[in-house]
Amino acid sequence: MSFPIRTCALCGEKFELKPDKPGFANRCPACSEPEDDSATKPAAGFANDREANAARRAAIRDLLYRKDS
Repeated sequence: MSFPIRTCALCGEKFELKPDKPGFANRCPACSEPEDDSATKPAAGFANDREANAARRAAIRDLLYRKDS
């Protein structure tokens, strides 16, 4: 049984779509690899996740419960 042949949405290379392929189904294995870990690092303005979550909750609360003027 052969795997379906797909074309990568980024580079245009053809690849076989295997069941345990990591990443996106429309990207080849080379384009699916993570670029770097900068997306998982915390924001520069917050020392830890607790401060970031508190700021996020405050912003959402302000948006939800503000009075329209």
